[in-house]
Amino acid sequence: MVKFRLNGQEVSVDVPDEMPLLWVLRDTLGFTGTKYGCGMALCGACTVHLEGAAIRSCVVPVSAVAGRSITSIEGLGNLDRLHPVQQAWIEEQVPQCGYCQPGMIMAVAAFLEQNPQPDDAAINSSITNICRCGTYPRIRRAIHRAAELRRQST
Repeated sequence: MVKFRLNGQEVSVDVPDEMPLLWVLRDTLGFTGTKYGCGMALCGACTVHLEGAAIRSCVVPVSAVAGRSITSIEGLGNLDRLHPVQQAWIEEQVPQCGYCQPGMIMAVAAFLEQNPQPDDAAINSSITNICRCGTYPRIRRAIHRAAELRRQST
């Protein structure tokens, strides 16, 4: 039995310790916003936050999060109060197919916590998630917009 906090709620799962967190979230707990992309921590579709840091959940065994706090895309914001990154994604019309967007949003949210006023070079070196549709110009604009929205809310 592995216990951890997911989106602010205590959860416990009876799964093998080595089961990737991604499959625990999706298949065991039903949080399907986190996506499977490559299974090798390369694409970032599976990005969630572990204690506020962006991680690729496809390669993290559930045993590694025991007693810790995970935030998935479902816990980042809600319809009543969107996270600034979610709001910026809407304003800048970022998604095309949308598949990579939950992981991209989670990576950007963690990035902006560490770098609240990023320049393009910092974005390029830090946001390594892959968007097969190639919406990178819109993603960059949305990151700058999210940074602006965060500054306005403080």
